[in-house]
Amino acid sequence: MLTSEFDYDLPTELIAQEAAPRGESRLLYLGSDGIRQHLHISDLPRLLAAGDLLVVNNTKVMPARLHAWREATGGQVELLLVERLSETEWTALLKPGRRVRRGTRLLLADGLGLAVREKFDDGRYRIQFSEPIEPHLESLGHVPLPPYIKRDDQPEDRARYQTVFARFLGAIAAPTAGLHFNAELLESLHEAGVGLAELTLHVGIGTFKPVTADLVHEHRMEAESYRIPAETAEAISRVRREGGRIVAVGTTTVRTLESVAREHGGAIVESEGNSDLFITPGFPFQVVDLLLTNFHLPRSTLLMLVAAFAGKDRILEAYAEAIERRYRFFSYGDAMLMERPE
Repeated sequence: MLTSEFDYDLPTELIAQEAAPRGESRLLYLGSDGIRQHLHISDLPRLLAAGDLLVVNNTKVMPARLHAWREATGGQVELLLVERLSETEWTALLKPGRRVRRGTRLLLADGLGLAVREKFDDGRYRIQFSEPIEPHLESLGHVPLPPYIKRDDQPEDRARYQTVFARFLGAIAAPTAGLHFNAELLESLHEAGVGLAELTLHVGIGTFKPVTADLVHEHRMEAESYRIPAETAEAISRVRREGGRIVAVGTTTVRTLESVAREHGGAIVESEGNSDLFITPGFPFQVVDLLLTNFHLPRSTLLMLVAAFAGKDRILEAYAEAIERRYRFFSYGDAMLMERPE
């Protein structure tokens, strides 16, 4: 399968630069029969049924973007923390990084510093801070808004780029389907008899790594850590026994659930580990019945996942209609609810 099969043209002005108020986004509903409806996220309770279970990702985004300057020249460098390796060591992306060498020293505010220890072939660096950086992230860090949001982060992004479910710090990007929910919508879902369960997948750089290979199968996902608590595993098992549907909020939730199911004969059990599951058309879904997600970038692994879930042609037709109707795309954009085809 060619990566080019997952391309589409998107007018720049449809890339959302600001988030709509929680609970007010538009919603494109794609039924199992392929019929599309144009609704709002507030319609979600009537689209689901009593006994269904909403499964959300409760990861919390770190203020992982840092500003530093070269000790030798004063030149500015931007860092994006990617993965913690030890008490003081991390992997990070550096911009501009072309002149950064092993041994380069960078300075941050609060008297902190770091040294570049190694550069990897994939463009990441291993860096070592002069002391643990976590206690300083709230004061020094910035919200790691994606690069297609063409503005600096603002104070309001500290709250808006977190879901209302966010509890466990560790992501460098938000599980954006969860950004649409507020307390009123959750209460409406509860009154409609829809259950709620949580899991954790810390969104890493791999989720957004571009697919550069011409052939889809040549792309490799990077592992992201996940955890499914016992109460979530039990809730999912109960709902499946009783004939309810599993509604995944976001592609990260899908990957977590389907990763565990593949390892446990279709069952969801209490577990934690790392997932590098790459879901493409033809994937045999075992758990998820409906998927709520945002509109994704062309040629991305996320677009390939939703194409696997709902059908490539159906998804591309739905995206074309969303563009025609001026939906807002990507992280701060509108939502899409889809059922698996009949």
